[in-house]
Formats: sequence, structure tokens, C-alpha cells
Amino acid sequence: MKKEKQSDEKYELYKFTADKGQSPLRVDKFLTDRIENISRTKVQAAAEQGYLYVNETEVKSNYKVKPGDIVVLKTFYKPEKIKLISENIPLNIIYEDDFILIINKAAGMVVHPAYGNENGTLVNALLYYLKELPLYNTDDIRAGLVHRLDKNTSGVMVIAKTEEALSNLSKQFFNRIPKKNYKALIWGVPKEEEGTITGNIGRSLQDRKIMRVYPEGDRGKHAVTHYKVNKNLGYVSLIDCVLETGRTHQIRVHLKYLGHPIFGDSEYGGNEILRGTRYTKYKQFVQNCFKLMPAQALHAETLEINHPETGERMKFKAEIPENFVSLLNKWEQYIENREV
Repeated sequence: MKKEKQSDEKYELYKFTADKGQSPLRVDKFLTDRIENISRTKVQAAAEQGYLYVNETEVKSNYKVKPGDIVVLKTFYKPEKIKLISENIPLNIIYEDDFILIINKAAGMVVHPAYGNENGTLVNALLYYLKELPLYNTDDIRAGLVHRLDKNTSGVMVIAKTEEALSNLSKQFFNRIPKKNYKALIWGVPKEEEGTITGNIGRSLQDRKIMRVYPEGDRGKHAVTHYKVNKNLGYVSLIDCVLETGRTHQIRVHLKYLGHPIFGDSEYGGNEILRGTRYTKYKQFVQNCFKLMPAQALHAETLEINHPETGERMKFKAEIPENFVSLLNKWEQYIENREV
């Protein structure tokens, strides 16, 4: 029986470019690592129907992805575009010139619009604040953005204001030229006061919304996090983290892998009482801390970049949010006043 042709045109649904360090990996595994809520079975079915392409050539699901490959999953149904709306949302601006904008993103603000979450994001705010610039008069939901922070992570971000700045900063992040420092309050005290966490990061096979560490094998992407204990508070610790790579949820998943989830991190187990006493008074104290800071206690404190126009090395600092400071003060007071 001849297969009925649905349409002559296929539409791009997902597109990924393999890193230059990509080791040979089946394309079905490559895509399941990058697309939420999709199984290898679905990718294989798409390949069988001729929806899977690498470098503009139709491939099967066992194709091995190589460095620089452009992998595209297509569909006969044109994806509905998100309607971008400019919104007058206040921005905490640290620095601004004709080429870059540096902000302190608040915890709770999503960076990119998505289906079901189309307003109230950083992009909506930028479309309003930078509406006079050509770069922000497009339908690109990533206009000017070269990196991101998780919804419940606060801190410093750089935004490009021109196409030239966007290209320059994108190359800097690809080549790992920027330096990013974070503050995190974690459960427990690491055995080593200073150390490095290394382990590939990829999507969990059990829950596609979160990441996990794959210490061996070909799953996930190479990731390195350096940490140093800043303050030992007995049951929790304030640490400084420096990222060598920039993977999704990197600090959060690496610290869980180390056995010290970030305080209040509901996706990685930090919203449970993991250290301390069994006394009711202590449990109530921790619950009050969770209420004080409902987001994970993670803040991008400093960012160093080369200015895209002048080349000057610049360092920007975002002040730690008030509730994070209050959280640290509460723990310090508790440890000082606890019964021995």
C-alpha cells in the first residue's frame, strides 16, 4: 500500500549543534539528553517516519553524532509560536553602556518565555526596557541572551544590546572566557574544605525535568565545579563555587552528587531536614528557614567578562538578596546559642 503524503513541507521542531568535544553517541540518546519528556522510543519512531535530520540529511536513530553535527527533529505540523509581549517589569541594573546590560536577576524570575509561562519573564522585561534597539524588535525569545540562570537562582547576568556584542559574548561563553562565582548554602560540611567536583551531567532517566551525574560512560556532558567552604555552620555550610563549565543545574546537581544538596532546593532534595538534631525546636527552626527563603539558597555573585567592544576585562558583583542574608544570620545565631 502506498503511504499517503501528508505535506511537502516539514517544520523544524528542535535543533541542536553538537559540542566540539562531543564523543560519538547515538542520535536517539543525544536527543533524549536534551529534550524534556521525550523517550528514545519516540525519537526512534520519528526517525522511522523520516523526521530526523543531521546536517540536513535524513538519518536513522542509530546514527552516531560527531562534533559540530547539526541535529534537527522535524514535524509536519507547524509549531505554534509563543507571542512575545513587552512588559514594564522593574530590572535591578548593576551596569549599562551602549553594548551591554548587567542585571541582578531576582529569584523567582524565569529567563525565557515558554508555553504556559509566556509573561513575567526576563525576556518580557527586556523587550520593554530595550524596545528602541533593533535586537529587541524581533520574535526571537533569546534576543540578547548568552547565558541563563535557573528560575529560583538569583544573581548577575550579562545581556547584549547589539548584534556585534551578542556574537562576541556568545563566543566568550563558548570558549569559557567568562568567570562565574556563586554563593551557596548547603546541607552539612564537606570532608574537604576545598575541592573539585567532576562528573558528566545529563537528564535523569527517571525524571526528565531534573539532571543527574553520570560519572562513567557516554551519557551527559563533561562538567567541572570548584568549591571552597566559606563558613562552617555545623549543620549547614556557606560555600563559594566557581564554574569551569556551564551545564544545566550544574552546581545544584554536582552538590547533590557530593552529598550536600543546596538548602531549600526542592528538585534535588535540599528541602528536607538532612542534618541536625531530632528535637522539635530544631525542626521548627529549619521550617522557619525554609519559609524565609522558599527558593534554593544559590546566588550568582560575580561575573567577569571581556567587554565586547573594548576588550577590557570587567568584573561585576550582584549583592546577595536580603532573605539570603537573613537566612545566614538565623543559622549563625542558632549555632551560637544552641545547647551543647
